[in-house]
Amino acid sequence: MQQNSRRSFIRNSSALFAFAYIKELGFSTYVPSTKKRVALIGTGWYGKSDLFRLMQVAPVDIVGLCDPDARQLKEAEHLIKERLRSSASVPQYKDYRALLKEQSPELVVIGSPDHWHALMAIDAMKSGAHVYVQKPISVDVLEGEAMVAAALQYNKVVQVGTQRRSTPHLIEAKQRFIDSGRIGKVHHVELCCYYHMRDNRNPPLQAVPDFLDYEMWTGPAPLRPYDGLPHRSWWRAFMEYGNGIMGDMCIHMFDTVRWMLNLGWPNRISSTGGIYASPTTSKSNIADTQTAIFEYAGLNCVWQHRTWGTSVDPSYPWSFKIYGEKGTLCGSTMQYDFIPVGKGETIHQDVYYEREQFPEDLKEKDIELFAAPATRNHMKNLLEAIETGSTPVASIQEGHISTASCIMANSSMKLGRPLIYDPTKKIIVNDAEATALLKRTYRNGWEHPHH
Repeated sequence: MQQNSRRSFIRNSSALFAFAYIKELGFSTYVPSTKKRVALIGTGWYGKSDLFRLMQVAPVDIVGLCDPDARQLKEAEHLIKERLRSSASVPQYKDYRALLKEQSPELVVIGSPDHWHALMAIDAMKSGAHVYVQKPISVDVLEGEAMVAAALQYNKVVQVGTQRRSTPHLIEAKQRFIDSGRIGKVHHVELCCYYHMRDNRNPPLQAVPDFLDYEMWTGPAPLRPYDGLPHRSWWRAFMEYGNGIMGDMCIHMFDTVRWMLNLGWPNRISSTGGIYASPTTSKSNIADTQTAIFEYAGLNCVWQHRTWGTSVDPSYPWSFKIYGEKGTLCGSTMQYDFIPVGKGETIHQDVYYEREQFPEDLKEKDIELFAAPATRNHMKNLLEAIETGSTPVASIQEGHISTASCIMANSSMKLGRPLIYDPTKKIIVNDAEATALLKRTYRNGWEHPHH
């Protein structure tokens, strides 16, 4: 059977054949036999989405939900009850530390804003839980170092939500064109995001609603004057809580390329950019334009984002392009194209869906359908790693390298010079000012995990 016709057959076949296709690509077919005691910290959009993907592939006992927003807690509980067809209440908390102490979960899913990831993940590991934590793993570099150390100290498995490593069509692309050597030697990579996703609003100050514990939501970060619910997009507009478009979007594509090409720490990181095109009335302080270069021996990975204007390639507005001597591999969450040098035809593959196997996906509010199969595979990989003691595909160490590299790109942009990180000494080489930026100051009452 020809390759293209085989794919067409698979796409239109039953769940049985789809399962066989996944197995052929080397996906985990692990099926857990026992329930895990699971807690969700951060019950907003993506926290719920991650938990629902876990519930689709494993038997779970939801032992606790945590969120400083009481309305989000109630909504999450309602949706969980619907999925479990259960009327039993789920314990709810606004302080995750109480949840960990009282419920002793075996697995904690962390879907909170970025500024909380490090403390929550480390405390979860200390309590005895394995962890699934969204990307980026931290807001400063030394938080990430502390998370890596905690996973080692407490012997816990941590899977980072860089689920491109578990995306079916990208695994196929890696195997067919990178691992096989078909692309030839690679000396240049381009990464980009041209989505208009910077929130440029200027809302007025207002009273904190009764259902939100804003102090707890802010935690170790600076306390901004309250100007509306921070959920979903608003908090991402501020460097106080995240790392801008670099930490939100670059990390995915950079991590994908590192995985595909087996790259570790960059030798040097440089970046330029700033707020060039956004309205002066906007409160947001993240860059709307940025270029970064992650340098390796004989290879540069070059990132570009603009939250204005048009995409360079409308087919690949958020993507990577790996340039080899024998061809170019373009990849995104939605597709891949391999363009061989010479007269060969372009090889194309679309994102793989699982609509027949999981029809409930089609009814879920705000679901990223393209990411659902990847996240399910990511969860299965995590559970298998927990049971077998193996390393998950998106380990805390790999998540740290990708996260820290993006953070240091922001520092390079701020300082106006390239940075070289020494992961052994945990310093920026010959740059005390840049080294000081590796650790942010926590708000009074909170202690940074790296001492």
